[in-house]
Amino acid sequence: MLCEIDIYPVAPDAEYRRILQELRDLKIPTSLLCSGRVYLLAGEVSGEALERLAVTLLTDTVTERYALMGPGQLPPVQKIVADMPNGLHAITVLTVLPHPDVMDPVVESVMLAARDLGLPEVRVLRTGRRYWFADALPRELIDTITRKILANEVIEEVHIGALPESVWCALGRSYQLQRLEVPLRYASEEELLRLSRDRHLALSLEEMAAVQQYYRRLGREPTDIELETIAQTWSEHCLHKTFKSPVEYYGVDGQRRYDNLLRDTIFAATEMTRRQRGGSDWCVSVFRDNAGIVRFDERYHVCFKVETHNHPSAIEPYGGANTGLGGVIRDVLGTGLGGKPIANTDVFCFAPPDWPEDALPAGVLHPRRVIRGVVAGVRDYGNRMGIPTVTGAVCFDPRYLANPLVFCGTVGLIPIGKESKRPLPGDLIVVVGGRTGRDGIH
Repeated sequence: MLCEIDIYPVAPDAEYRRILQELRDLKIPTSLLCSGRVYLLAGEVSGEALERLAVTLLTDTVTERYALMGPGQLPPVQKIVADMPNGLHAITVLTVLPHPDVMDPVVESVMLAARDLGLPEVRVLRTGRRYWFADALPRELIDTITRKILANEVIEEVHIGALPESVWCALGRSYQLQRLEVPLRYASEEELLRLSRDRHLALSLEEMAAVQQYYRRLGREPTDIELETIAQTWSEHCLHKTFKSPVEYYGVDGQRRYDNLLRDTIFAATEMTRRQRGGSDWCVSVFRDNAGIVRFDERYHVCFKVETHNHPSAIEPYGGANTGLGGVIRDVLGTGLGGKPIANTDVFCFAPPDWPEDALPAGVLHPRRVIRGVVAGVRDYGNRMGIPTVTGAVCFDPRYLANPLVFCGTVGLIPIGKESKRPLPGDLIVVVGGRTGRDGIH
């Protein structure tokens, strides 16, 4: 059995107000009637069980209503829009769903909660957002609304009207773990570059040749997971290749060359600060573990980690900033034998929010959208873990138009004596947390 559950507010909510404001900002000539959530379900579930799921779990019965439908149906307009505007004869319904292979954490949360309710047969396929607009909107206007307001084509898809049958069929790809070898040892230079490009390894010819030589010495081909691991380890994100490279700087204060930008700036500033303490070194662990550690009192040291998530936030502001903060929380937890995160920090650099729409380069999200997504991403990740954001800053400059700067930081406490660890052969690795979607691992 397949069915949809629509949840929609009794009165305008925050999402409704946000969409209306963005329509005004973009001078789009239409009005949003209502916005809500949609759940696509499967399983041998009775109507009574669906009612219980909708009322007990999915709906706030004070502020929201629900409707149960079969595939290809939509709730009656009168149920969604209580007071229809005079003269309204047509509407446009848009539904935003994550792509089938993109992780949807709400799916697993709802299924776990359904089991707690005694409904283990409920299977949540996908969740999404649904928007009801006044008028029969032309396709060109629909494309503008979805691209600039409702969805990010990198991770989401948009459907007009009732969901087509294809939505129920495209529910991700099952994967059976198997050992796959990648033919690499006898590849030509052209084949090495094609392999890097086709598998999204982002490795240069020199790097691919180094991998090739290594496996020639081993006398075997790499497995796919080995190749992915090397590419990840050598990535710009993890290895900071540009940051460690020679850089020639030209500025208002003159010209200078850095042989290694990371070593000559951040590392050098740290060492200078340590020397200025007059021999009293308060740095317990620097540039060795997941986060830095400094002395605090007779019981605790302080962990601190900051990282940037600039380009991910330019592509998908909410998710980019969300995982940026999640990463530094993880790093404090993974420092020594485990720090305890107590506070978050942030610094954001954006282009001006009133940037003219007609001056926006192709493929670049408008600064307003980037700002809203980044702020919400950092806010949500910290708040939902109970870790407050206690300080931050925002800067605006036109040069951040295509590439905002998103600095996320976490402060934690670690007991004295727990600041170091030594992994040994035979140690077990325990992975804790939600499942990773193919948007995270190709």
